[in-house]
Amino acid sequence: MNVRLLSWNVRGVNDRSKRKVIKSVIRSQKVDLFCIQETKMQVMSEEVVRSLGPGRYLDWKALNAMGTAGGVLICWDKRSLELLGVEEGQFSISCRFRNVGDGVIWVFTGVYGPCSRKDRECLWEEFGAIRGLWEDPWCLGGDFNSTLYQAERSRNGRITSAMRRFAQVIDELGLIDIPLQGGSFTWSGGLNNQSWARLDRFLVSPNWIDQYSRATQRRLPRPISDHFPILLEGGGLRRGPYPFKFENMWLKAEGFKELIEGWWQGIVVRGRPSYRLAAKMRGLKHNLKIWNKEVFGRLEKNKAEALQQVE
Repeated sequence: MNVRLLSWNVRGVNDRSKRKVIKSVIRSQKVDLFCIQETKMQVMSEEVVRSLGPGRYLDWKALNAMGTAGGVLICWDKRSLELLGVEEGQFSISCRFRNVGDGVIWVFTGVYGPCSRKDRECLWEEFGAIRGLWEDPWCLGGDFNSTLYQAERSRNGRITSAMRRFAQVIDELGLIDIPLQGGSFTWSGGLNNQSWARLDRFLVSPNWIDQYSRATQRRLPRPISDHFPILLEGGGLRRGPYPFKFENMWLKAEGFKELIEGWWQGIVVRGRPSYRLAAKMRGLKHNLKIWNKEVFGRLEKNKAEALQQVE
């Protein structure tokens, strides 16, 4: 089963015209689940939810805003996902699902991260509690209000304690930060949008990747809000291994060594060292397959045709 998940900080859902735009984006992406942050609603209503999500098969859970700050809404298509359990924290809400199509059980955590150091520690504790409660494949998505690296913000500056702590939490939980496609940042603001940062992302566990081996996250166009919507697409589990052969002739190709070095450095994966190595090797194999097809064509087919000509 393939999954499509969308995460977006929309900066409030009280405005009817804004909800029409949000619904249009959600409908165009044909998602199985979407997570909205900063709803700014103390009590989420069925009417508002129905105006956001298309179809009568929509179900939802919400983390209410504190005053007019925060709030997280998770909605899903009941034809794709069956809800098994819910855990609500102060800054996150987690839903345990079973895929209707293949029966796979997994967990999604919707996040709206706080800005203060003390509150961030509460959020990290919520993550730890969810990992202790459920060992299923896990996906987290939302506005973490934190960056991982200096390059994820316009004012590079130095590596902050908040960055180090965020990276530590990701490493301790064994989570993977899938590279973002379509742009390097997810928020922009200030005068002429000169300030920017990657505050929004999906993080996944290794066993989630095992189920959705071709997962990608991509920044979508931003029709409203100062945050971009993020789409996570998970490909289905491969039912059988595809044999991979390293061809000696590749070594004779001009610039092959430099190509390998560039690919290796360009594959950025977070998680435990053993998983980082395995994930980078998978990424390298994927790139080699594509490169081989583009440069040499379908090798086995070409070999067979050559043998026929010899005969």
